[in-house]
Amino acid sequence: MKLIIPMAGRGTRVRPHSHTIPKPLLPVAGTMIVERIVETFARTLDRSITEIIYILGPDFGKEIRQTLEEMSARHNAKATFGVQENALGTAHAVACAGDKLKGEVIIVFADTVFDSKDKVSVENADSVIWLKEVEDPSRFGVAVFEGDKITEFVEKPSEPISNFAIIGVYYFKNGEALMKEIQYLIKHDITGHGGEYQLTDALDRLLKDGKVFKKATVDEWLDCGTIPAWLNTTGEILAKENHEYGQYEASTIFPPVFIGEGVEISNSEIGPNVSIEAGSQINKSKIRDTIIQENTILNDCDLSRSTIGNHAEVIGAKGEIHIGDHSVLKL
Repeated sequence: MKLIIPMAGRGTRVRPHSHTIPKPLLPVAGTMIVERIVETFARTLDRSITEIIYILGPDFGKEIRQTLEEMSARHNAKATFGVQENALGTAHAVACAGDKLKGEVIIVFADTVFDSKDKVSVENADSVIWLKEVEDPSRFGVAVFEGDKITEFVEKPSEPISNFAIIGVYYFKNGEALMKEIQYLIKHDITGHGGEYQLTDALDRLLKDGKVFKKATVDEWLDCGTIPAWLNTTGEILAKENHEYGQYEASTIFPPVFIGEGVEISNSEIGPNVSIEAGSQINKSKIRDTIIQENTILNDCDLSRSTIGNHAEVIGAKGEIHIGDHSVLKL
């Protein structure tokens, strides 16, 4: 089974952190967003992922590829790469997998963290679409179904036809059939929202061709597409996972928190809802509802709802701040 992960987007809504790495490589409580997705499939899918195809932007360098290769190896999967030169829509991004889009494939757009208690079977289906019940379906593409069988896709319905949103996770028994429909869209310049080639249009063509679509539902669907969403999702994951932590000099820890390897904390109050990645140092500070990435130094800070990049140094900051990698802020 191959897993295709389009991740060529610039992640503008999580800047400044996406200036240096793609959004799916950002951490959520010690684990990259994209790795959490792979872990979910390993836990819930009825077969193994053997190859992961990452669709990258044209300027993504060797360091990013190396990170993804190492992560794939941790999950016993081979890493290969495609490149999306221009952002022309979700269907176009999938097509950039090229000849890897054949046989059994799963496609997942790495903007979200999702989870399910139940195993998912893809037997007796041409396609399986992962869904989540939502309060406001008008914001999403939705699926209409009878029993487990999907009968219709509707993009951002104006009437309450279905409350089950498509979360951006898809299984296809025959990747070649999907590629054929995407190529039809591109050849005939059939575009949807934003003038882009949309994967839902290819799904609709497959459905009308008689392909059997079944649904899988998830218990959690957590957004990481903006800085507030990334903070909120981190807080929800922290509460669920109940990470352990040690004792720190003259400091108080208010769980839930994640504290990575080699973190040094002294004379501080940490938590709740704080994630501190490996190698960071915090002294004389109060930190709440905040994400601190690797090898960062904070001294004499009082922060809430903040995000701090890797290898940053922050002294004397108060309130809410968002600074990227290798930044220095002294107040």
